[in-house]
Amino acid sequence: MKTLIKQIPILILAFILSSCSSVRVAADYDREANFDKYKTFAFFKPGIDKAEISDIDKRRILRAIEAELLAKGMTKSENPDMLVSIFTKSNQRVDVYNNAWGYGGWGWGGFNRWGWGSGFGWSGNSVSTSTEGMLFIDLIDTEKKELIWQGSGTGYLVTKNVEKKEARIKEFVAKTMEQFPPSK
Repeated sequence: MKTLIKQIPILILAFILSSCSSVRVAADYDREANFDKYKTFAFFKPGIDKAEISDIDKRRILRAIEAELLAKGMTKSENPDMLVSIFTKSNQRVDVYNNAWGYGGWGWGGFNRWGWGSGFGWSGNSVSTSTEGMLFIDLIDTEKKELIWQGSGTGYLVTKNVEKKEARIKEFVAKTMEQFPPSK
């Protein structure tokens, strides 16, 4: 029992760290692609138009991608080496928690007898919902018309506060774009 009590702070810290707003990322790429040759980019409007999010969020994502690519030394161009497209998915998660606590029930009743105990208590459920989103960033070779790199970020979204939402989108893009260009 003492060991369990000593481990409670560690378990609480682990829970807090795992429930933080981290973005899980993954990337895949064409091993034959020469990423050193890609110096310019443009956005692929037909692909971006298919993303099922608001136009405001699309602009936020595109601005964040543009900032990341510019920071990597690339240039936005009318005649690009590479096209950028996005795709989004989201899942609504519903968690139901049983918050029952109380006193009473069958068991030892004292004075050498078994019986029904009664007393105070509270029983209730709480429901929480959250939206987990996934952002895919596709980079396409303009000349070959082939996908050369795809990054994805998955995490929980912020929907009620505009500033937090914008910061969360920037975090999704930055974490995902850390994987580009791939190190061989």
